[in-house]
Amino acid sequence: MAKNTICVWYDKDAEAAARFYAETFPDSAVGAIMRAPGDYPSGKQGDALVVEFTVAGIPCIGLNGGSGVKHSEAFSFQISTDDQEETDRYWNAIVGNGGQESECGWCKDKWGVSWQITPRVLMEALAVGGDEAKRAFDAMMTMRKIDVRAIEAARRG
Repeated sequence: MAKNTICVWYDKDAEAAARFYAETFPDSAVGAIMRAPGDYPSGKQGDALVVEFTVAGIPCIGLNGGSGVKHSEAFSFQISTDDQEETDRYWNAIVGNGGQESECGWCKDKWGVSWQITPRVLMEALAVGGDEAKRAFDAMMTMRKIDVRAIEAARRG
């Protein structure tokens, strides 16, 4: 186990979420599944309690802690994409699997975890600064899923 690991709280579906992420994103996998040694407030002995997984190379654990804690946009996974095809693939996988769209490249998976599906061209424009960044930013502010061609056009002016 890594020294620093992201812990994501789930009601009871950490294993299903980890398997979905592993199937959806490259360099992702499901690791060890630790089962509850006894009954606990939101589960029974033998239920998956902690699930080790990796999302795009980042070590995580999913904790099946019950319904007492809800996700918010204060935590999100940001996935950088190289083109519209990759952007569409990840966006559609998350939204099409019971998730929901949000603004400016953000969406939530069916477990309520927030994701930013962010084309590199957008981040590159913001890093340049000045008028180019402003045009790309203004274009992004009108979008749900990021449109790479529209960002590229905004960058050019």
